[in-house]
Amino acid sequence: MSKVVLITGGSSGIGKSIGEFLSEKGYVVYGTSRSPERYPDSKIKLVALDVADVKSIQDAVTLVIDAEGRLDVLINNAGAGITGPIEEIPDVEIKRNFETNLFGPIAVIKAVLPHMRKQNSGLIINITSIAGYMGLPYRGIYSASKGALELITEAFRMELKDFNINMTNLAPGDFATNIAAGRYHAPVVKGSPYEDKYGSVLNAIDDDVDSGDNPIMVSHMIYKIINTSNPKIHYKVGAFMQKFSIVLKRILPDKVYEKLLLNHYKL
Repeated sequence: MSKVVLITGGSSGIGKSIGEFLSEKGYVVYGTSRSPERYPDSKIKLVALDVADVKSIQDAVTLVIDAEGRLDVLINNAGAGITGPIEEIPDVEIKRNFETNLFGPIAVIKAVLPHMRKQNSGLIINITSIAGYMGLPYRGIYSASKGALELITEAFRMELKDFNINMTNLAPGDFATNIAAGRYHAPVVKGSPYEDKYGSVLNAIDDDVDSGDNPIMVSHMIYKIINTSNPKIHYKVGAFMQKFSIVLKRILPDKVYEKLLLNHYKL
């Protein structure tokens, strides 16, 4: 029997790549979008889901369960980028980012757990970010929301150990997707004390995304995780130096690591 997979944010970017790859591998794949009607040519089934709307989450999960009788894999992929000096990012945008990157995934997990517990099996993969392992300048809110999801996963795993439900994180680095188009950018304010440095870092961030690797690498890693009987807690995928930056943070004194980041961003 083919495994049934639900991918939040499956209409574009990494989620679309994962969905199409798994579909080609024979999985029954459902992706989600806030407006699935905007993607009539989608190669996977799209259902309506807004991670900020609990009812839409419940409705989407119910639709999949009613159609397939089970749900084997949840991939919490929906997320949003955000950049800016923390001092200048409007509070409403900070809260919106945490709603999408942390509270939304938690709500989706809560919706699928009763079904997975009933079938005594399940796998949940939370797509986080290498940025979630470190506080990055002018990406601090994004780093914090993704880092929080990493820790939530660690706690969830221990709470779910008696139910044959596995949970893991996959932290991608920079990949060539349209994430920059959907990211909230705090404006570079003329006369702001952050004007020059934020403007410079913002350009560097966009260049990193534009020159990023093919998101198919993430799809291959997802496929590997799904076919691993006892997944690890944390996985990373991306350029060598991006993954190695996590190792450096673990072994270097804090201020030495901070200096490396300052030099990288020319701050």
